[in-house]
Amino acid sequence: MNPPEKWVATAGVAVLSAVAVAGFCAAIWAAWLFHDMPDASDLADYHPPTATRAYAWDGTLIGEFSRERRIFVPYDNMPPKLALSFLAAEDHNFFKHGGVDVGGMGRAMAKNVVNALQGRRFEGGSTITQQVAKNVLLTNEQTLGRKLKEALLARRLEQVVSKERILELYLNEIWLGYRSYGVGAAAYNYFGKSISDLDLAECAYLASLPKGPDNYHPIRRKAQAIARRNWVLDQMAELGWATRAEVEAAKREDLKVQPEPTRAKYRDADYFVEEVRRRGLATMGERLNEGGYYMRTTLDPGLQSAARTALMDGLESYDHRHGWRGAWGHVTTLAGWEEIAKKTAKPAERRTWRAAVVTDVGGGVVKVRAMDGGTGTLAPADVAWARAGKGIGVGDLIFVAPDEANPSSLRLKQVPAVNGALVAMEPNSGRVLAMVGGYSFSLSNFNRATQALRQPGSAFKPIVYATALENGYTPASVIMDSPITLAGANGQAWTPENYEHDYYGPLQLRKGLELSRNTMTVRLAQGVGMNKIAANAEKLEVVKHMDRVLSMALGSGETTVFKMAAAYSTFVNGGRKVDPHLIELVEDREGKTIFKADRRECDRCDAGFGGDESPRIPLTGDQVWNPITAYQITSMLQGVVQRGTATAALTLGRPVGGKTGTTNDYRSAWFMGFSPKLVVGVFVGFDDNRSLGEHETGAVAALPIFIEFMQTALKSEPQDDFAPPKDAKFAMVRGIREAFRPGTEPRVIQAATPSGGMVGPQPYDKVWQNGVTGAPSAAAASAPPPPKKPAEDVSGLY
Repeated sequence: MNPPEKWVATAGVAVLSAVAVAGFCAAIWAAWLFHDMPDASDLADYHPPTATRAYAWDGTLIGEFSRERRIFVPYDNMPPKLALSFLAAEDHNFFKHGGVDVGGMGRAMAKNVVNALQGRRFEGGSTITQQVAKNVLLTNEQTLGRKLKEALLARRLEQVVSKERILELYLNEIWLGYRSYGVGAAAYNYFGKSISDLDLAECAYLASLPKGPDNYHPIRRKAQAIARRNWVLDQMAELGWATRAEVEAAKREDLKVQPEPTRAKYRDADYFVEEVRRRGLATMGERLNEGGYYMRTTLDPGLQSAARTALMDGLESYDHRHGWRGAWGHVTTLAGWEEIAKKTAKPAERRTWRAAVVTDVGGGVVKVRAMDGGTGTLAPADVAWARAGKGIGVGDLIFVAPDEANPSSLRLKQVPAVNGALVAMEPNSGRVLAMVGGYSFSLSNFNRATQALRQPGSAFKPIVYATALENGYTPASVIMDSPITLAGANGQAWTPENYEHDYYGPLQLRKGLELSRNTMTVRLAQGVGMNKIAANAEKLEVVKHMDRVLSMALGSGETTVFKMAAAYSTFVNGGRKVDPHLIELVEDREGKTIFKADRRECDRCDAGFGGDESPRIPLTGDQVWNPITAYQITSMLQGVVQRGTATAALTLGRPVGGKTGTTNDYRSAWFMGFSPKLVVGVFVGFDDNRSLGEHETGAVAALPIFIEFMQTALKSEPQDDFAPPKDAKFAMVRGIREAFRPGTEPRVIQAATPSGGMVGPQPYDKVWQNGVTGAPSAAAASAPPPPKKPAEDVSGLY
């Protein structure tokens, strides 16, 4: 073989070797590249993380819980114009290609040559199928390997999943800005609508967003957003998916969106919704944020709004009583004051409040300018109030609100330093109908209804008296209300006192509770035994553990208004313990129940009515009090309203009961009240537990909040009275119709039938006087009547 032939042969071998090596390398690279390829068939059962939506009992959306704000919408529920808008913008050949649009990729590659020369980002040229493969199964890295995987997966995806399913995944998975994943959330966040209510222009705008939501922001870049929307509309006309008349009409529409995305239009339940979220996470874990559950809560929106208003009004009233604390900011020049004012948040719940600056002070007139440029003068009463406090001057930054009584003036507003909580509960079921955990969730999300442990003071006393009634006492039993000194801790004497340092001598149990007598309550607790009282408090879950010391009888054990509302429910419902709850029902996306608060079973409830006796559903909850005991306490607590420390509640004109509570140094003020269908707890106090001030008792600080709330709540409640147990016996004791257990009716006092008629003498009850059981003394028989104006007590805590 001559040299040239050898060279040719050698070169051929080299080329073949090179090709073999290249092929081998390509095979290795391909094997490495595709070794971890996801299985396209996994998408057949794929469900994107979806928000759990919480609803009030009447169907009002109150909140959503999710890491990605998404509302899953099945393909069959999507309006055709919405799907066509996205196809026109992203992939108009979607229903024709097999996952990869070769023509589209060619056009993208040509454009990318220019983009590379100009330093711009490459265009993807990806079909909707490829975007689904990338978004769900792959990463966002910009590499040739990822693009190859994307194309291969897209082809496989088309073979195992229908076009409709692919489009469904795409429209529910894609990021569209404004905290929105998928078209369901985007329709709600941008326009406050369901997708079925979107018009053509709105559909086209949403379809313009996949290329970059920030590039077409509806507020910051409105002109670009409208231009992109109109391009999508023109594409629809060219493709024949909308008429030219429809498109031109849509292009004339302005782009109007909500100022910011909101999770729910109902905004009065922030504390309630956050408590639902915390409890949901505790029971369901992270599934709560991605499972797309339907959650029905116990919330009554009407009562919740009334509760929020009543608590805020009550705290502002307290704050106003204690004077103007001064402006929350000050500027030395009026130029640019708005930027400084923006840094201080106002309570979002007070939607009419506006930040303002004082521009002139003189002659008893204070002029202000608000953030929106409006001007006005403060109401004369507020000027006097401010001058009596820290004063007011030019440059002061304040909050103002319209004066409803006089439109020509503005009211001076101050964010209260005090705080509080309100809980409204259904006593028979434990359903929490309303909960407000503070003055403003936007300023503090600490929930004082469930998280603030405070001493309830005299609001705890009904548990002491109920324990006594369970252990041989009756409402007619007599206890001495007189000074008492007991051995305390470290050898120190403890002398509890009544609020006004006065003593009424021997009193019946009813009077002791109505008038909230401390020394009488301590004697009663001493006779009953703190072991029994503490055991009942623990059984009711007012506290986890209570020290067996007598000061606990006056409410020195820390608890929450939420727990106290559950405890008071036992008095109203006949003595049964309730499980207070906020979540009624949870269903998964297929409608399967995964949680139900009411665990009672009813075998025949789902059967049609055939004329048989209706199903009997058992009552829930352990029996913690005898039903007669529960009714006796309810009756005594009605007396607190009728003759005791809460007579202000008589303005409600309905059968209500309750108990005031105030702790040492006026640190906390309580009122626990109820009607036949509702238990309401109110707490007022500072977060740092400092004193509320002299005479700021439960009757002064907390009771007015209860009254304002109940004025709304009772409008929808029937005019029912508290029903006594069937086996209760009744007797008139000092003009009051008292309930007794059979055999414990007084002997020397005439008894009354349930209808009010009189019967003959009945057995007399035992008397507890000076720590000795025996016959009634002359003093007991002539116990003095209560004072005309009963005073609220401050519990003398050890």
